[in-house]
Amino acid sequence: MRCRCRDHEVRAYLSRLSGPLLDRIDLQVEVGRVATDELLMDSPLPSGGGESARVRSRVIAARERAVGRFAAESGVFANAQLGPRLVRHYCALRGATHALLREAAERLALTARSVHRVLKVSRTIADLDGAPEIGERHLAEALQYRGLDRAWPRPEE
Repeated sequence: MRCRCRDHEVRAYLSRLSGPLLDRIDLQVEVGRVATDELLMDSPLPSGGGESARVRSRVIAARERAVGRFAAESGVFANAQLGPRLVRHYCALRGATHALLREAAERLALTARSVHRVLKVSRTIADLDGAPEIGERHLAEALQYRGLDRAWPRPEE
């Protein structure tokens, strides 16, 4: 059954999710409902073996990039492990990319923790892309994963 809630009812429900909790969720992506007929199909799902192998090799290469980048940092092996000081160092933005983050942070009322999460996700996207620096495209994609921030701006705290 499709949700019949009004916008204000959805907002009231979502407002029960506290800002500090949402800040700790890196990827906030709405996933659409799968039709019951599709779930109950007799035919097997198409094999994604070839695509899965390509994704796997990109992930392995991205993790190797991160491990190499953090070789001098004790106990850091992945972008998700970066603290605020290391985020500033390893996720530095330049020019238009910096301006894009500034505008998005203001428009979405992102907290410092949310900005750091976006930067770490951006760094991971750049690693998957094989890019040495975070570009506008990487940052824009990471911002798309802040779905709840985009859908319901927080009241002034």
